[in-house]
Amino acid sequence: MLLRAKEKKERALGIKLQLKAERCAGPKCAMTRRPYRPGMHGGKRKRSVSEYGQQLIEKQKVKIIYGLREAQLRRLFRGNLKTGSIGRNIMTILERRLDNVVFRLGLAPSRIVARQYVNHGHFTVNGKKVTVPSFLAKTNDIISIKPNSKELLIFKNLPNTIKNYNPPEWLEIDKDKLEGKIKSLPQGAEMPFDINLVVDYYSR
Repeated sequence: MLLRAKEKKERALGIKLQLKAERCAGPKCAMTRRPYRPGMHGGKRKRSVSEYGQQLIEKQKVKIIYGLREAQLRRLFRGNLKTGSIGRNIMTILERRLDNVVFRLGLAPSRIVARQYVNHGHFTVNGKKVTVPSFLAKTNDIISIKPNSKELLIFKNLPNTIKNYNPPEWLEIDKDKLEGKIKSLPQGAEMPFDINLVVDYYSR
């Protein structure tokens, strides 16, 4: 039910947000089956959106993609409004979240699943178990699956899944050990939203 609700939001925003990797890549994707807004009037011509409305849309995309609550997002943006390169700083923080790093390393099929894995204690950072998805990884941190978790069914097929996967340049993955390393601060992440419009929204 939770995923279905998120897919409905995805349709409302009119863009694939990779909420469930396998489903998004195939014909079962909500945006492929019904590429229009949910509701009885969803198929009608779209209305023009105001500048403020577009800012709201971009904010919703960030919330859904990274799985944040409104209070978390507001705190993050308002805490960085006085810094230089606000948008870049915020993207760096969002990408350094442990659930996002696990997803970016290819160790989970989506951020939603990565968040569950972290919550359930399947991952360590530099050998210490971390169960907080919002934990911010640093340069040179080693992200690993706990040895006893590797035997679980959810990770059994992972070596085959990541065989041809290449993570972003700021990360590296040891496909034999099933562990990754933060090589540098996140950079060059292409996302389906305009972070500057979200900055404008919280600057009002």
